[in-house]
Amino acid sequence: MYECFEVSISDKVAHLQLKRGDELNTMTPAFWNELPAIIGEIDAAASARVIVLSSTGRHFSAGMDLSVFTGGASIGGGGAKEVGRQRSQLWMMVQHLQDAFTALEHARMPVLAAVQGGCIGGAVDMICAADARYATADAFFCIQEINIGMTADVGTLQRLPKLIPEGVARELAYTGDRMPAQRALEVGLVNQVFDDHDALVEGVLGIAGRIATRSPLAVWGTKEMINYTRDHSVDDALRYMAGWQSGMFQPTDMLEEFAAKNEGRDPEFEDLPPRPTDI
Repeated sequence: MYECFEVSISDKVAHLQLKRGDELNTMTPAFWNELPAIIGEIDAAASARVIVLSSTGRHFSAGMDLSVFTGGASIGGGGAKEVGRQRSQLWMMVQHLQDAFTALEHARMPVLAAVQGGCIGGAVDMICAADARYATADAFFCIQEINIGMTADVGTLQRLPKLIPEGVARELAYTGDRMPAQRALEVGLVNQVFDDHDALVEGVLGIAGRIATRSPLAVWGTKEMINYTRDHSVDDALRYMAGWQSGMFQPTDMLEEFAAKNEGRDPEFEDLPPRPTDI
């Protein structure tokens, strides 16, 4: 169905797998349309409570495919002749690429990234937009853009310094050096390192499964607050929290948690409502 992804949903967990392993899962023009579309469909229908993003093959992703740069209208002037209009087309295209990863943040459910092998260039942009990251022992992370004479422009420079110490992020961005999995764990870029790819996927799906048993409304609120707090002052974030809680916090899910514990069973929660499509 998709050129770049295999998608499955089981037990309230959506699993998106990059499937072009033989081509190092480079991000072709189709990738930039498919990823936000898939995330948007899951979010709109509330068809899952957690999303796991993993990959296939030796490397997670080698980043941007050259076809994106050589695709003419896809990233160039779009047929415009005047220089200002050509530049405006590129300005819009960069934002289009950025939006593909921002979709991970805008989804109401958490997104967990499972990284094996190389996570290079645009792949770093992508996993920085996830809620949490996990890696194999042989994984490495590289801000490749500086190695090809350009500034990373799809989210790494905006998100990475808020995930790890700023000085570490600057060093990676300035040098283009590879950060191995153990170092990524030490600085907090990844939550856990697994021995191999199979253990990684199994482990991350297990974490996703535990999240999926929680109240989806409470999880959404938690994600909403963490994202808002990252970009605002503590005072603003507290006021936003108060406003959210005054409307979204109802006792139903809390009472279900208590009842399930007393009865020795798993709690059962109503799914999130679908996003409105027709007005």
